[in-house]
Amino acid sequence: MNKIKYYWLITFITSLTLFTLTGSQLMAASSKNCNAAEYRQFDFWIGDWEVKDAQNKVVGFNKIFPILDGCALSENWSSVNGNPGISTNFYDKARRKWHQTWIDNNGGALYLDGGLIDGKMILEGSRPDKHGNSVIQRITWSPLDDGRVKQHWLASKDDGKTWIDVFVGFYNKK
Repeated sequence: MNKIKYYWLITFITSLTLFTLTGSQLMAASSKNCNAAEYRQFDFWIGDWEVKDAQNKVVGFNKIFPILDGCALSENWSSVNGNPGISTNFYDKARRKWHQTWIDNNGGALYLDGGLIDGKMILEGSRPDKHGNSVIQRITWSPLDDGRVKQHWLASKDDGKTWIDVFVGFYNKK
């Protein structure tokens, strides 16, 4: 092997080794950072769930599990009609808030921020309706004594003066 090819091979291997070490170190640091109590506040939602509405009718299935070494939660929803949706949920250390980004198969999206208040995860965000008017979306997840989780989704078209129920559901472990 000539000296130039040998030089580039050694440079490539050295760079790859440094990248791998740096990546491993970053993963270790990330895992340590995500062990703080703030990152565990939404762990009560982790599970494989059957979701029922307030009339006890099954409306869908949801699987929530930790990803990225426990730094985030992934939600995988499917309604009984087969309509899917996913979300990523994480504690944003720099902003000191929880964040959820939700998307469904109709292009519907939610961007919610908030945190744990009195043992309940409350996330809120605004988005325009089909007429361009701002609507506040607020979703509260409450762990119940029997192991279920209650989800209460509210919407306000008048800047929070009045609220309407969008969804009330109960997560039952499968």
